[in-house]
Order: sequence, then C-alpha cells, then structure tokens
Amino acid sequence: MNWLADYGLLGLGVSAFLAATILPLSSELVLSALLITGENPIALLIIATLGNVAGSVVNYILGRWGSNTILHRWLHLSSTQTDSAEQQFNRYGKWSLLFSWVPVIGDPLTLVAGMMRIHFGTFLLFVTIGKASRYWVIIYLNSYFFSSG
Repeated sequence: MNWLADYGLLGLGVSAFLAATILPLSSELVLSALLITGENPIALLIIATLGNVAGSVVNYILGRWGSNTILHRWLHLSSTQTDSAEQQFNRYGKWSLLFSWVPVIGDPLTLVAGMMRIHFGTFLLFVTIGKASRYWVIIYLNSYFFSSG
C-alpha cells in the first residue's frame, strides 16, 4: 500500500487545516511531495486552499466568540498584547488578511479579525485570495525546479 497515493489528498487537507491553526505545522512539504508523485496540481491547489482557509475560519471563530478565554487564559496574552494586535490590525485593516498565509503572523491575524468582528464575507475573500496565491506560487516553483523536462 502506497500511503501517499492512498491518503495524500486527505493528508494534504488535514495538514493544511492544522497549519492554519495556532499549531506550528506546515503543509508545504505535503503539497510538494504530492506534486512530485504526479498528483493533479489544480486538485492540490483547491484542497490545500480549502483546508487552510477552514483552519483560518476556526481562528476567526475563536477570536470572535472566545477571545477572552482563549487569548488571556489559554494563550496567556496580556491585555496590552491584544490591544497592540488590534492597533496593528486597525493600521492596515482588512488588507492585512492577504498576508494570513505568512508564518508566525498569519494565524494571529485571523484570530484578531474575529476579535474585531470583521465582516465574515470580507474575511473569507481576503484570506482565500492570500492562501490560494501562496499555494499557487508553491506549485509553480515546484514545477519550475522539479519538472522532468
């Protein structure tokens, strides 16, 4: 049994989802491995994007409905830190969500968007554009560096 062929797309979706939460994971290696095995790049782009956006939606929901408990009790963030995050988000506004894919800052951005009650449709649009663009670049770079031609 070739686990990558049998469970690759599911594994990509799960890894993309988990990578978008506050867990320190990455889905790029799974995506690259599946590209090398010859999986359809469009299918990979869609699954990785959907999984990653779904993880960001979880962050948004946590920020919107559980901000005090999650941020202060579980993550041990001070009011000063959350106030600072809100000020930074206000500085760049919804456009900052295009960078929700960036390691370290992306996950907190989606959490703060929920805290600040950014319109969900706007959130979804900007996060999806940012994350899909990132995966498209990864797919392009893989095809450029690892193509057999």
